[in-house]
Amino acid sequence: MQVTTHADVQEILLDADTIARRVKELGQEITRDYAGRELFLVGVLKGAVFFIADLMRELDLSCEVDFMAISSYGSSTDSSGVVRILKDLNETIEGRDVLVIEDIIDSGLTLSYLLRTLRARQPLSLEVCALLTKPARRKIDIDCRYVGFEIPADFVIGYGLDFGQRYRNLPFVGVLREDLAAAAI
Repeated sequence: MQVTTHADVQEILLDADTIARRVKELGQEITRDYAGRELFLVGVLKGAVFFIADLMRELDLSCEVDFMAISSYGSSTDSSGVVRILKDLNETIEGRDVLVIEDIIDSGLTLSYLLRTLRARQPLSLEVCALLTKPARRKIDIDCRYVGFEIPADFVIGYGLDFGQRYRNLPFVGVLREDLAAAAI
């Protein structure tokens, strides 16, 4: 456990250097797996912005990027289970190798909905790369080909992850203070 001076962070789970090393490793693995192919990255807004930007710089292959914004949380710390597409893709994915870039897989409800939606658009392949996954919170089994880190069920913030649209800019992934997380439930 790493101590932080940020008042709203209980502890730092992953520091910036640890994240950077793992993102580099993921980039190398994806580059090997998709060598000689065109890759279409779908970033899930807003949380995946930091991750996808860093990951793309580690890819040594031709790729395009587009974004989707989906919502299922509102201001709570638990998924509502009701998913809405707030911003759809600008490009078609039919017949393309698609890699969804997600910040975190929690219950799996939101990502499951997104994958069903994208599969209906007939991509050549469809895989997921998530920076973080919380297996203890999973309600739906999600096949995630690339995982950065498995973490405990704590509510985390930083490196794109938010609480009430704040804390995304923190350079690390940290656990939100329990009293703040509990107040939102």
